[in-house]
Amino acid sequence: MATTRTRMRPKPQRTKPTATGLFTFPPTRANFAALTPVTFLTRAAAVHPDRVAAIHGEHRITYRQLEDRARRLASGLARHGIRPGQTVSAMLPNVPAMLDAHFGVPMLGAVLNTINTRLDARTVAYILEHGESKALITDREYAAVVGPALKQLGRRLLVIDVDDPLYEGAGERLGEVEYEAFLSEGSPDFADKPPADERQAIALNYTSGTTGNPKGVVYSYRGAYLETVGNIMAWPLPAHPVYLWTLPMFHCNGWHYPWSVTAMAGTHVCLRKVDPALVFRLIAEHGVTHMCGAPTVLAMLINAPAEQRVAFDHVVEIETGGSSPPAKVIKAMTDLGFHVTHLYGLTEVHGPSTTCVWQRAWDPLDPAEQAAKVARQGVRYPTLAGQMVADPKALEPVPADGRTIGEVMLRGNTVMLGYLKDAKATAAAFRGGWFHSGDLAVQHPDGYIEIKDRLKDIIISGGENISSIEVEIALTRHPAVLMAAVVARPDEKWGETPCAFVQLKDDAKATEDELIAFCRGQLPRFAVPKTVLFGPLPTTATGKIQKYTLRERARAL
Repeated sequence: MATTRTRMRPKPQRTKPTATGLFTFPPTRANFAALTPVTFLTRAAAVHPDRVAAIHGEHRITYRQLEDRARRLASGLARHGIRPGQTVSAMLPNVPAMLDAHFGVPMLGAVLNTINTRLDARTVAYILEHGESKALITDREYAAVVGPALKQLGRRLLVIDVDDPLYEGAGERLGEVEYEAFLSEGSPDFADKPPADERQAIALNYTSGTTGNPKGVVYSYRGAYLETVGNIMAWPLPAHPVYLWTLPMFHCNGWHYPWSVTAMAGTHVCLRKVDPALVFRLIAEHGVTHMCGAPTVLAMLINAPAEQRVAFDHVVEIETGGSSPPAKVIKAMTDLGFHVTHLYGLTEVHGPSTTCVWQRAWDPLDPAEQAAKVARQGVRYPTLAGQMVADPKALEPVPADGRTIGEVMLRGNTVMLGYLKDAKATAAAFRGGWFHSGDLAVQHPDGYIEIKDRLKDIIISGGENISSIEVEIALTRHPAVLMAAVVARPDEKWGETPCAFVQLKDDAKATEDELIAFCRGQLPRFAVPKTVLFGPLPTTATGKIQKYTLRERARAL
């Protein structure tokens, strides 16, 4: 007997919720790619291949050529045995090779370690050893330091010499190959290696190391990418900017502007050394739109002799950080044709993390009031998850009254991965789920923060807390004062008293008694400096005043 087979209708398939939620999907190659700032170069080269990416003297490098150079660098390093995850160091001024390194080294998956060019041989040797560097790209200018550092290191590593034609000073070649020759050996078809995990290390930067050895701060691909985007959003950076490198590219990877300017297909104007006459000329010649620098750079431009200044017909955006620019500095820069944006950050947070965003409500204020607003550090970057001024023990925000002092704390993807080989210091920096900056600040009712001092720089005199920054601001209001730095001087009666180190303007005169009397009209009596010393102020390569040196001088008094 014939039978009829009945087709059973299939039951509808239901999506079964996973343990982490109904709308959870595993990442695939179609919908996930690890974030890396290298993609900013590959895009710029594809979209604007013939646009000038870098200017160095008479030399021009297009974006097609910059990508070619980066791939050749990665290829050359790979041929010499450098592998992903290994450290490649660079001790260079702001020259094209340093720009190449910011893309070529991560193209290989290696970790870029940019070294402060003003360090001594012992510290350079320490960094090369602590970071386990496998290669060093170095400029002839630093041979007198790098040579002894390599001898102290006691092991061989690949040394590549940059013989820059714009450098006319002394300095021998230390390596077995010159940089341009090294690039010629590499392949322009090198296939870059995106990170398997965007939390992998992309860069290693060392803190100043003012007490003991410096700490190695490790940056992630994710953090570098987001910091790059944060720069573009926070300034904001337009399409095709012309950026003058007055900020050292070694410092927090140039505040990530090698990547940010490239993302906007801008032009990098290289500069070996900050020379006011050259800065003014390059601004006018190349139509520079953006630049960065410490307040000392601003002071150099303001006090440049008239014969060194070259007029330009546009406003130049300049970011400054490190210490609060006095109101008169901001006004003087405005008069020169610059628009100053104040920001704040640290090596441990990929550079800038806070910026003083202009508010329309400030438009009708007089220039002095506007300058006072701009001198504050401001509000968090769009790419920073959290910022607060808090009691460092209770981890509770202080009142936003503009008076109560607390520690600046930050959190988010642009905070470092940690300190290399130092779990204890990393844990201390991250206690309570926040990065502890060590900077003391107040928060104003409008939410803007204002740095008052480093935790270690507060002066305690007779039980009174004195902000060294407030005393410095008072001193710089004097017309003869170019820069001022204030530290604690031991005192038998008061414990500590403010000791001021003052650098006067060229051809200006002032006495200790005159400046002390000037401060009495602006500060509480206990905050007035008891000692004033005159002379040039020692600064770091990034323009920050070396207060640890001044503290030693004050103790020696």
